[in-house]
Amino acid sequence: MSSPTAVAHEEFVDSAGHPETRGIELVLPSERHGRARDLFSVWAAPNVSVLNFTIGASMVLLGLELWQAILVILVGCLPWILTGIVAISGPAAGTSGSVITRAMYGVIGNKAVVAFTGWLISAVYLALNWLASSFMGAGLLAEWGFDDPVWGPILVTIVVSAVTVLVAVYGHGLILSVYPYVTAALAIVFLIVTAFILPNVDWSFSQPEPLEGVQLFAAMTIGFTILSATPLSYANSPDLARYLPESTKPSHIIAATALGGALPSFVFTSIGALLATAVTSEAMDAGIDSALLDMLPAWLGPIFVVGVIVNTIALNGMTTYTSSMALQAIGIPLKRIPSAITVGVIGTALTIYLVLSTSLLDAVNLMLQFLLIVSSPVMAIYVADIAMRRNRYSGADLFDEERGGAFWYVGGWNPAGMLAIVVGGTVTALCLDTEVYTGPLSALLGGADLSVPLGGLSAAGTYLLLSRRTVSGTTAGRRLGAGEPLDANGARA
Repeated sequence: MSSPTAVAHEEFVDSAGHPETRGIELVLPSERHGRARDLFSVWAAPNVSVLNFTIGASMVLLGLELWQAILVILVGCLPWILTGIVAISGPAAGTSGSVITRAMYGVIGNKAVVAFTGWLISAVYLALNWLASSFMGAGLLAEWGFDDPVWGPILVTIVVSAVTVLVAVYGHGLILSVYPYVTAALAIVFLIVTAFILPNVDWSFSQPEPLEGVQLFAAMTIGFTILSATPLSYANSPDLARYLPESTKPSHIIAATALGGALPSFVFTSIGALLATAVTSEAMDAGIDSALLDMLPAWLGPIFVVGVIVNTIALNGMTTYTSSMALQAIGIPLKRIPSAITVGVIGTALTIYLVLSTSLLDAVNLMLQFLLIVSSPVMAIYVADIAMRRNRYSGADLFDEERGGAFWYVGGWNPAGMLAIVVGGTVTALCLDTEVYTGPLSALLGGADLSVPLGGLSAAGTYLLLSRRTVSGTTAGRRLGAGEPLDANGARA
């Protein structure tokens, strides 16, 4: 039997003042700590975001009236419940979600899935969020006299990415300790900004040509798809919950995770929709960030830009942290800290490319929609597996990579999981509607985008149909417990 990368557990310290050396290794019962409610600020800090303003504004650009946009935003926050459900597997298994998914795809199959979905999603989201801070940070530098259109954004990107990687290096202890203060500070800044946005809102706003019938349904489904992309991308939520005691109530983990993501998302995305009524189409094309800064007094603009950068660091710090474990789960022989640095370098390079080639609004909408081809099926399969196993995972068995192990399946691949992700991704693509691509099923439905519900249901349905006997034959009822004999690395002795 193989075991996690060797770590001397007796020397491990999970605190804000020490770089976290633990990667995907099992968290032993004696090392568990914290409360479910701690997860609220962990998820709230990254979601008090300027991207919510951008996404909210795009709801109105789709042709929706204000009340329709806010309704879609509310419904679009519901997938955060799935993020919360997936998080409960962390304390159950005591390891990273990128390892737990071996139960769904097999020891070898999981490496392929994590390499594609984990790296694709993480790299794009790193770039997407760094992109927002790069544009706004460069604008602030321009006001201070450094107005180079190329080197300004690049300089901001490099500095922000360096701080982000530092957060990822210190890891779980730092995130848990600092993010409550980050959440509070960001909430105050963004609420003050909101107070200056509201007087500019056109409360009597109505679309020049109100949508009806099929066109209205299509616009609302596209909006829901864009909004769903963020919570559905967080299949890494177990990574932030895995230190919690195994006895922590799953309902509390689900509530803290889902509300932490959903509440700030709903509030500030709705403000973004209101903001769109106060901005001309020309200003919107130039960038919602510039239009927003024009509404703020001179003293508040720099504070808001700093808030945007801090939010970006909070979000990407968490993403880089979990991505470093995904790299280990693939089988790359790197410790967690070098792995985090590698993730940061790749994300920085992609961000610089996007800074020089695209606008923020175009990048946000297109990337969020296309990411669903992989993120929606992966999330659906994960939730289905948790339901089938009743959240019972043996952390030690997940690290058994030898032939004949509990999750070896067929040559290291689980046909049920692999087929489900292909079916779900295909259905998602067929139902997708973007500015550059319209799936055949979407075209048949007049441009309606049902990629999230149909893609997710098809993936989960396929997995459930094919996995009943397989799951019953694995260690679904065995879990890592305090009395289970383990070696120094966390593997069963």
